[in-house]
Amino acid sequence: MFKIAFRNIFRQKRRTLLTVLTMLGGYALSSISIGYADGTYSYIIDQFTRTQIGHVQVHEEDYLDEPSLYKTISDYTTVGQTIQQVDRVNYWAPRLYTGGLAAVGDNSSGVQVIGIDPRREVEATRFNRKIIRGRLFSAGPQKEVLLGKGLAEVLEADLGDEAVIVSQAADGSIANDAYEVIGIVESGNQMQDRSTFYLPLQEAQNLFVLPDQVHEIVVVADNAEHSQVLAQTIAERLQDTTLTIEPWMEVAKSFYQAMRADVQGMWIMLFVIILVVAIGVLNTVLMSVLERTREYGVLKAMGTRPGDIFRMVIYEVSVIAILGIIVGAGISLLANSYLAQHGIPYPEPVSVGGIEVTTLYGEVNNRSMYIPAITVWVTAFIVSLLPALKAARIEPARAMRIH
Repeated sequence: MFKIAFRNIFRQKRRTLLTVLTMLGGYALSSISIGYADGTYSYIIDQFTRTQIGHVQVHEEDYLDEPSLYKTISDYTTVGQTIQQVDRVNYWAPRLYTGGLAAVGDNSSGVQVIGIDPRREVEATRFNRKIIRGRLFSAGPQKEVLLGKGLAEVLEADLGDEAVIVSQAADGSIANDAYEVIGIVESGNQMQDRSTFYLPLQEAQNLFVLPDQVHEIVVVADNAEHSQVLAQTIAERLQDTTLTIEPWMEVAKSFYQAMRADVQGMWIMLFVIILVVAIGVLNTVLMSVLERTREYGVLKAMGTRPGDIFRMVIYEVSVIAILGIIVGAGISLLANSYLAQHGIPYPEPVSVGGIEVTTLYGEVNNRSMYIPAITVWVTAFIVSLLPALKAARIEPARAMRIH
């Protein structure tokens, strides 16, 4: 029956070609959609985590819910060294956060002061790439500051200007000092760049009277997919109940939920594609059965069992589906490879989660190959059941009178 089914495929070459093209189109559209979506999400998440918040963050308990100058991580160097020994951890970087009022000349603005360790921040989040003018902090202690691009525009500040900061220190005293503007930073997050006032970590600790204390430790791993497992491992290693260790999904929950919503939208689009494929295959196979009614009647009159005719129709559809999947896999692989290398550039930057994206890239992965393959074959099999049953139940005498 398989040999007969295989021969039947090539008896109507045009019909077979149209059916293969339908399945091929469904496979290719599904595969490219999955590959492009996965690549886009991976690229955005990688940019968001590696350049902004890291894959895991460590804070004093409840700091994220109620940030405070006094909720600090003491002896952060020891904590960071312990984290560095955990598998899959690439880098860690300490940060100090507080607010204040900054002024340059006659202009002033509320700012978020961020104290960073220059060396570790460059390793963890490639901070040096964000400096669009000027330079990074000097190696030794200096009265230097880096301003966000938007903040520099608000303060009308330029390189070499003197920026004054006024705030409150942890001991209740007034924290104020003057710093030389040595660089302008563009992080890709316009809202953040309108308020960021970067100081060297040691200078910020001295200014706000927080010796050997920070508010946050950012951990960068080898892969964002391992963030949740890595957070649990770090928590087990630290054994400190006063600290909260959370993956980026918890730190940036709204961003993560937005990404999940986009993924669900992709599956809806995939369902529509498969539905179109199913209707096309059902129509083609059903028409084939109706046109070959006399042929099935002759087969049954010669003693062919209904089960054999049923299997023959299923075989025909399965072979056509396999042909469509093979050709579709080749086309999809080429298309996804092209998108992974060149991407699709946008005429203007698009802001996603505060990150400005200019080009979105695809991805070649297993999901983009096996999910469409399984879906197309299963869909073809299911829609061929009704025509196969119809062919198996044909009455020989009536069928043979049809011309």
